[in-house]
Amino acid sequence: MWALSLLINHPDVLKKAQRELDIDVGKERQVHEYDMSNLFYLKATIKETLQLYPIGPLSVPHQSMEDCIVAGYHIPAGTRLLVNLTKIHHDPRVWSNPSEFQPERFLTIHKDYDVRGQNFEFIPFSNGRRMCPGVSFVLQVLQLTLATLLHGFDIENPTSETLDKSESIGT
Repeated sequence: MWALSLLINHPDVLKKAQRELDIDVGKERQVHEYDMSNLFYLKATIKETLQLYPIGPLSVPHQSMEDCIVAGYHIPAGTRLLVNLTKIHHDPRVWSNPSEFQPERFLTIHKDYDVRGQNFEFIPFSNGRRMCPGVSFVLQVLQLTLATLLHGFDIENPTSETLDKSESIGT
């Protein structure tokens, strides 16, 4: 889970998320689905994770229905298109410090950005008719799972080294 590894590498953000859970949920009971509407920092953390690590680096293939011009390029009708979501989510013209983990950006500058494809600068589940059909389910499960883990356990890095999140071919 990218969110958990990012939180472990950023203990200050982890503490903020846990503090929000302690204040809004309390320590006497477990997190419930109805608590999610009040957990703004947790949701911002998940959005930030999806901005840094979209579900897939490329969107599902699309096909242009008619001739068009995009950024000065002629795209003939019938062309297969793959949108590079990672490139869009790391565009420095849109995102300040796009490779840094800053959940606060989704509480301030980009607070109105939704994961459901309403803003073309942030489309972790793609958009339009080809958008991921399970986005609502994924968000519910992700939010509740992360909230339950953060609320029920004290999570920390056992060493002073940051977690290595580099990807490689499995061995």
